[in-house]
Amino acid sequence: MTKVVMVGVLAALVVGSGQAQNTVGSPPASCTGAEYRQLDFWLGDWDVYEVTDSTQIVARNRVTRILNGCVLRELYEQKNGMVGESYSLWDAARGVWHQSWVTNRGTLLLLDGQLNGDRLVLTGPDKVPDGRPALIRGIWWAEGRDVREKADRSTDGGKTWTPLFDIVFRPHRPS
Repeated sequence: MTKVVMVGVLAALVVGSGQAQNTVGSPPASCTGAEYRQLDFWLGDWDVYEVTDSTQIVARNRVTRILNGCVLRELYEQKNGMVGESYSLWDAARGVWHQSWVTNRGTLLLLDGQLNGDRLVLTGPDKVPDGRPALIRGIWWAEGRDVREKADRSTDGGKTWTPLFDIVFRPHRPS
């Protein structure tokens, strides 16, 4: 009984805070504004390549729209066994894009940001391998039919950035 009451209290708090608007029997959220479509260029079934070697597929990536069109779900499956998923959404309450990234290797990354021209730029806290705090920045943009993603890390609060990876998503071609 306590669990049911707590869930009900939590739902009431969330709805009352303006963070959620769906309750049982209410219409679905309306995520049809232009902001919700800013990442539509990333939707699709993709083969992933390092920009420096466009001959070797390093991963398969599928990006779909879920939850009444409010969220982009990414399923990233790398050839070396690493699997990750991200959930990206326009957070209208804060006026930012948010992405939560998780992997089968215990990684959690939380990023926030904005569209800057035609590029989505998301930044969040990270750590370098020795445990020192850092920032990570991901940038996504369309290049014709392809999509690029570049990531950088900063250990000086964002003054300078070091490249982590630079990949390109190309439409998947079945073998």
